[in-house]
Amino acid sequence: MKATFTPLAWFMRHRILQLGRTVTNQLAGRGRRFLPPKDLPAGKLCPSEDMEGECPQEANGSHPEQREEQPPTSDLAMDAGSWADPVKTGETVITEGKAKIIFPSANEVFYNPVQEFNRDLTCAVVTEFIRLQLSAKGIQIAVPGEEKVKKVVVDLSEGEEAGSDPAPDGEGAARAAAVGEVCKEGVRILEALAASGLRSIRFAKEVPGLRAVVANDFSSKAVELMARNVQFNGVGHLVTSSLADARMLMYQQKAEKHPFDIIDLDPYGSPATFLDAAVQAVSEGGLLCVTCTDMAVMAGNSGETCYSKYGAMSIKGKFCHEMALRIILHSLDLRANCYQRYIVPLLSVSADFYIRVFVRVFTGQATVKASASKQALVYNCVGCGTHHFQRLGKMTSHGSNFKYSAASGPPVGPSCEHCHQRHQLGGPMWAEPLHDQAFVQRVLLALGSNPGRFGTQDRIQGVLSMVTEELSDVPLYHTLDCLSSTIHCNTPSLLQFRSALLHAGHRVSLSHACKNAIKTDAPPSVLWDIMRCWERLHPVKRERLSDTSPAFHILSVEPTYGLGVGRESDQHLAHCHLCCWGQELVGGSVA
Repeated sequence: MKATFTPLAWFMRHRILQLGRTVTNQLAGRGRRFLPPKDLPAGKLCPSEDMEGECPQEANGSHPEQREEQPPTSDLAMDAGSWADPVKTGETVITEGKAKIIFPSANEVFYNPVQEFNRDLTCAVVTEFIRLQLSAKGIQIAVPGEEKVKKVVVDLSEGEEAGSDPAPDGEGAARAAAVGEVCKEGVRILEALAASGLRSIRFAKEVPGLRAVVANDFSSKAVELMARNVQFNGVGHLVTSSLADARMLMYQQKAEKHPFDIIDLDPYGSPATFLDAAVQAVSEGGLLCVTCTDMAVMAGNSGETCYSKYGAMSIKGKFCHEMALRIILHSLDLRANCYQRYIVPLLSVSADFYIRVFVRVFTGQATVKASASKQALVYNCVGCGTHHFQRLGKMTSHGSNFKYSAASGPPVGPSCEHCHQRHQLGGPMWAEPLHDQAFVQRVLLALGSNPGRFGTQDRIQGVLSMVTEELSDVPLYHTLDCLSSTIHCNTPSLLQFRSALLHAGHRVSLSHACKNAIKTDAPPSVLWDIMRCWERLHPVKRERLSDTSPAFHILSVEPTYGLGVGRESDQHLAHCHLCCWGQELVGGSVA
């Protein structure tokens, strides 16, 4: 039987239609407004194979056909009306950004104030993404409070020209898209798990260049509250509430060849069940925004669960936060590859108790062939924390052509060369850059030209500034406390360790994912040589070290990096390595 949708059947199914009331009166009395997306048939958002013919008659004996002929009641104001008192007793109004959200006191709909940083960052990233998309159409966006500054031109179009050409119609003045207005050539956004609709309403009130925003949730209570909040904020012309399974909604849009330009997934827990539908339902070059809050799984506490959700084994290590970012990127790319699509990360952030990634999705069979060479396994020593990488594939160039083959390995022996302990094998994970540095610079420039736009703007600018300084071609990081605790010595400062690596001729940066982390292209042997020299200046009691401990094996080896012909005394060797950053560190000696 063909699925159909009727308001009566829906209300009766959920047992919320009071006796003696019609559907329209029920909607008006409860202030409900369940509307499907403008481009979708209602029956496809709330399908039920047994809806047709269900409850053909109401308790008062009236039929649906008879109700359609009745004139609407005077209190029905579903299209453009407003409530005299929209906030009921026991409810609170929360203000975030430019949105005001009604929340029930019973906490029936989830709200997390800590995620304000997440929502602010999303608005900033989405704004710049839309700016790039519409600039190719000759449309400029107008962000309130933004100073007139020259924008950095960034090409994110994968083989196409940068989106800075004039409008195709040859008009002299560029068209403008303002906040709160419908832009017919703008983007369609899906917030698949909207809850109260806060993020969607903030999009409508803070981000220009929107054609439509679909705020979806599978909870009827959430959709009821969402509809009230949409009307309360006066954004009904942009935001449409939807009651549907997010996966079915995305699959339907893909089947109808009506994809979304931006899809936002911010579940309470793992987004794994939504990723397959999301990589299919996003448009060519569209933006996926994904949040993972199941950090215990992704940080190595349950590697088998991580594999079942994301197709990768997580391991415990000091680098777990960055590894979590690389695992979710691997999972997204793996699912996209099934449909001859691939991802291009724009920004990947680890913050508080969650991770957040922003990736674009493109289609291209030739590029998909290179995906195996973008993934890697990690060998992590359980004794000293030294890690090595093993790419899954190899791509070699032959003129203008490329050859793809399996990689060679492994990169390590049966045990760690430094401490003689065993290795753990983790991954596969994304081994390419986490961020598009040019795009991040764009976001930073826009934030700098619009001070005070977001409540967490200072933190956003701090995180993005750190992101721009990270070594993009160095996966994972080392932490100074881990290096020091391995050999049981005092911990050098970040400035001291960084200076030692720079004077040894290596690149080095910090990491936004860990405050005490070092990313460097120096091999592990150099790191341990530096720590041995540091131990010369801050000796440990070696008689207390066990013969099988990692510290005993590491310190029993003399430092060799940087030595010339012959041997020098330990004190002179330490001075050679540490003259610029040890106890002799003098202000101004480091560039």
